[in-house]
Amino acid sequence: MAVSSHITVIGVGNEFRRDDGVGPMVVARLREHAAHGGLPAGIRLVCSDGEPGRLIGLWEGAELAVVVDAAHAHPGHPGRIHRLELDGYKAWPAGTASSHGLGLGEAVELARALDRMPRRLIVYAVEGADGSLGTGLTPAVNAAVEPLTERVQQEIARHLARPRSVRL
Repeated sequence: MAVSSHITVIGVGNEFRRDDGVGPMVVARLREHAAHGGLPAGIRLVCSDGEPGRLIGLWEGAELAVVVDAAHAHPGHPGRIHRLELDGYKAWPAGTASSHGLGLGEAVELARALDRMPRRLIVYAVEGADGSLGTGLTPAVNAAVEPLTERVQQEIARHLARPRSVRL
């Protein structure tokens, strides 16, 4: 497989707050796939607590950054996956709620203001049911992990298949 040095996947969350750990769980699954040759070499797989400065540092310089995070929705449908693709012209959607006080939305707007956005930013948000202290995902969110892992792998494959001039 081709080397992909400018792709970063960031799992945002806290594995000790139940469903908030979905981002790190997807990154763990991707690491398993990478260990068995299921991902191209050079993809950066990292976890973050969602603090805006750290997120910006993790995605800065990436051609493609994929962020996986838990989200709250009202009314909620635990396990439902939302996909947002943010380019240089789109603002962070109003009313979007992360499971963190400050986090992804603020990071996007700050990175845009500082000209530190990745070339492409794709966000996968998974609706959670339980953000209380404890480990382990609820059944509905756990059921979303494998399909979401596959979707992230497909995002990477589509990105790598794009002509080089489009990826720059």
